[in-house]
Amino acid sequence: MVRLQIAIHSSIGEIPAAEWNGLVRDNNPLIRHEFLHAMEQQGCVGERFGWLPRHIGVYRDDHLVAAMPLYEKYNSYGEFVFDNAWADAYQRAGMAYFPKLVSAVPYTPASGQRLLALPGQESELFPLLLETVLQLAGQMGASSFHCLFPSPEGFEFLAGQGLLTRHDVQFHWHNHGYPDFDRFLASLIAKKRKNIRQERRRVADAGVTLRRLNGHTATDQDWRQFTHFYNKTFSEKWGMATLNYAFFRQVAEQLPDRVLLVLADLEGECIAGSLMYQSDTTLFGRHWGADRWVDGLHFEACYYQGIEHCIEQGLSCFEPGAQGEHKLSRGFVPTLTRSSHWISDDGFREPIARYTEHEQAAIAAYLEQLQSSNPYREGLAE
Repeated sequence: MVRLQIAIHSSIGEIPAAEWNGLVRDNNPLIRHEFLHAMEQQGCVGERFGWLPRHIGVYRDDHLVAAMPLYEKYNSYGEFVFDNAWADAYQRAGMAYFPKLVSAVPYTPASGQRLLALPGQESELFPLLLETVLQLAGQMGASSFHCLFPSPEGFEFLAGQGLLTRHDVQFHWHNHGYPDFDRFLASLIAKKRKNIRQERRRVADAGVTLRRLNGHTATDQDWRQFTHFYNKTFSEKWGMATLNYAFFRQVAEQLPDRVLLVLADLEGECIAGSLMYQSDTTLFGRHWGADRWVDGLHFEACYYQGIEHCIEQGLSCFEPGAQGEHKLSRGFVPTLTRSSHWISDDGFREPIARYTEHEQAAIAAYLEQLQSSNPYREGLAE
């Protein structure tokens, strides 16, 4: 019998890129080696931001057969599954909530694999990944392990192992084989259809033109301009800009066909931009920023350009990011998101379990409430 070897890597660069990517399904760029490595190389994760790589590699005959993107965390920034109340409870009890272990794509509330394994070997390798995480948690004194936005099969496995479940809601768009944007509009109720047309017309009437670029066609100046928009958004919202020009440019160079950069021009000046990434089936909206306000431009650059791109490219789904009920009237439908959580301390596990149960009930009620605002015509609900 060939024995499996397990390693904890402090950089994904220690893992062969081709072998890691061989475990990635759907060519999801957010979980590919190039994307995660660019974050490390360009200083977007590490001690400065409290995301310390602790990636798991499982090897058979020195070849990677399973893996998990994993980080040792000293804060909860950039996770989009909020546990500040849990950290506060630990502090009040005189206990340390940090460090904790988190399997996620940093700063990215998008669904995807967190437990990676060779196809057909999940039943053997998933338990080994979880066992390794929990052993590591014990060795470093971590309070907890959190798996954020996992794939359905990863979530089902973790739930079956007794991990606690948290629910939330995002708004996703689904492609029902629309041949063009007008056919998508025709599937909406008249009021929503009219509103979208008016929003797009206001942008066009203002003289704004939109450019859709990828890693091949976007120039160095385009990436510098977008980085300016990205930084401006974070400075205005009092957030912390963790990504940078070098990261955006490196991903564009290494994954050029997986990048969608939308830039808006007015009177010879680039005034706004949005950045998205695409797998074989799904478009992921990520960032937006602008120098000038134009009525409807945010919706055009972040949503309508993305929908048109999905239709043209035959992508089946568009995940535009976290939260935002305003997306509902623009063709995005409420979608349940899930995450899995392991709590080390017996005294905290039970109250946190009750917390998650109440949260799930509240999310279920919220989803039911949202169904009454379905933007699609009868018989076309998604």
